[in-house]
Amino acid sequence: MDSAKLFEILAYTLPSLLTGGVAYYLFAAYFKDQQNTRRWLLQKENQKASLPLRLQAYERMALFLERINPTHLLVRITPHSSDKNQYENYVIAQIEQEFEHNLTQQIYLSDDCWTVITTAKNATIQLIRKACMSEKVENADKLREVILSELFDKTAPSSAALGYLKSEIKQFL
Repeated sequence: MDSAKLFEILAYTLPSLLTGGVAYYLFAAYFKDQQNTRRWLLQKENQKASLPLRLQAYERMALFLERINPTHLLVRITPHSSDKNQYENYVIAQIEQEFEHNLTQQIYLSDDCWTVITTAKNATIQLIRKACMSEKVENADKLREVILSELFDKTAPSSAALGYLKSEIKQFL
């Protein structure tokens, strides 16, 4: 083959390869952009559907924290007898029951938020147990008084957790 014929084939082939490469690049970029747009629209639609569920989870956990606040809890749960240990166990069982009722809400909350909520629950239970071990406590009514008087000096663990919950809600609204 002579060089003129080879040069002529190369002159026809090179522009068509270059045009094919540019077309491939443009189509690939276009389809990638379309895929990203579809993914963004799907994500936006999912967020629209999941936002009410997340807000409901935050509402339920706020209600839980309010219900385990010792000032509200001790007013709502009156002692059935004067036995302080029986009352302590009953109040703690009520807290655990409330917690188990709302256990599934953790899938809608952040890990940090869930940790703060469980810490508040455990701190509230610890507060009740510590007050029951005090020598000042002889009966269930005295236990209620000691717990409430302890909360005059400091805030309830559930109040701090509720503040964290509110600040987290503000972040995604």
